[in-house]
Amino acid sequence: MITGELKSSVDKIWDTMWSGGISNPLSVIEQLTYLLFIKRLDELHTLKERKANRTKKLIEEPIFALEQEHLRWSRFKETAPEQMFETLRDGVFPFIKTLGQGADGEADSTFNQHMKDALFMMPTARVLANVVDQLDGIDMSQQDTKGDLYEYMLGKIASAGANGQFRTPRHIIELMVAMTAPTPKDVICDPACGTAGFLVAASDYLKAEHGDAIYKDKAARERFNEGTFFGYDFDPTMLRIGSMNMLLHGVENPDIAYKDSLAQSAEDDEERYSLILANPPFAGSLDYESTAKDLLQVVKTKKTELLFVALFLRLLQTGGRAAVIVPDGVLFGSSKAHKALRKMLVEEQKLDGIVSMPSGVFKPYAGVSTAIVFFTKTNSGGTDSVWFYDMQADGFSLDDKRAAQPEKSDLPDLLARWRDRGAEAERKRTEQSFLVPREEIAENDYDLSINRYKEVVYEAVEYDPPMVILERLSDLEREIAEGRKELEELLK
Repeated sequence: MITGELKSSVDKIWDTMWSGGISNPLSVIEQLTYLLFIKRLDELHTLKERKANRTKKLIEEPIFALEQEHLRWSRFKETAPEQMFETLRDGVFPFIKTLGQGADGEADSTFNQHMKDALFMMPTARVLANVVDQLDGIDMSQQDTKGDLYEYMLGKIASAGANGQFRTPRHIIELMVAMTAPTPKDVICDPACGTAGFLVAASDYLKAEHGDAIYKDKAARERFNEGTFFGYDFDPTMLRIGSMNMLLHGVENPDIAYKDSLAQSAEDDEERYSLILANPPFAGSLDYESTAKDLLQVVKTKKTELLFVALFLRLLQTGGRAAVIVPDGVLFGSSKAHKALRKMLVEEQKLDGIVSMPSGVFKPYAGVSTAIVFFTKTNSGGTDSVWFYDMQADGFSLDDKRAAQPEKSDLPDLLARWRDRGAEAERKRTEQSFLVPREEIAENDYDLSINRYKEVVYEAVEYDPPMVILERLSDLEREIAEGRKELEELLK
């Protein structure tokens, strides 16, 4: 949890860079990310040094060679601002771009691939020295502190992107991860990963719930670091930030790759993943020409939100599951494509649940009404009934301020009921959660809007007879007249 002191430190660093001439929030985050990464490299090298001193052996796989000592954070931070600026620009930055390269100079890691086009944008030696000094004063020895600090920085991106992108609140991501309960055997993908929030939360969940299994031996550690997390995006800046985000959260080499998910065929990755977590962009419509033909075979539409769901079905293994955020229109849209996709989820796959979220969840970025859809790919049906939950509050105010209101959160109840949803069969439709049989959904033209099935109870209000009300009015008028007469007497 980020503290007020840490928040204040980050705000101060942010202001220093902003006033120094870096006005784009993404650029601020990108430059701070590089500095955090450089600091982390020095910390890791120091740990290797200490181990070597204890065992009286040479350093195993040193990060810095002897002639590169001046590139370490602990060394250059003590130099004069101009010297520090030159060291970072001409030495440290070219050095981190080569990390992960093989002997032939080719990129061996996704981090290295994305760093190829990275730019050092610190405007002046004074600004750099100021930021380095402030970052050095923050104790980041705990892994949680690094992650919380990074999440807070990402939260300062306060506007939606041109492609309908907006950041998913961390508590909603964590809810979706907890509801899908990843295991060490899962291969997890977010085909619209952005800053990799879903992948980070999934890695944190695995470490908390299955730490012994993912660290038990070298093979398990390699699988966790290199074979568990996959993300796609077509924004190079997001790819760099996402890779760094994973690295700062302790995942060494996730597969974060450049790909326009809807424009490129999914053949290479078809049925590759066992869990998909995503909040794809709702950018409206695409041209048929620019859309992958294998997706159009699943659902013929230009709507990106429908095409993404079709993509998820392509990418999932049989038995794989998905938790995805969709705009409400996907649940009740009347077009042929909308109905066909919903029917496919209900009849050909296993639709597990729908969580309806209040429209303020994505404020201040957007006020759109959304829902979380949970489904399992079976290709043979399996939907007996669908679990619905009407989320009224997520623990924050639903206005632009999004002030914390933990006492109002539905999330603990939602998670508990999801885990025991088989017992929800007797729940009335007036309750916050309930099950709806597949047959009833089919009768309603596969409408998945919760309002179609939820029953609203209106309390009967009894009023007094008209004559009684008129009598009361007469009494009031009499009292007013008497009061006025008394006031007139006093004024005389």
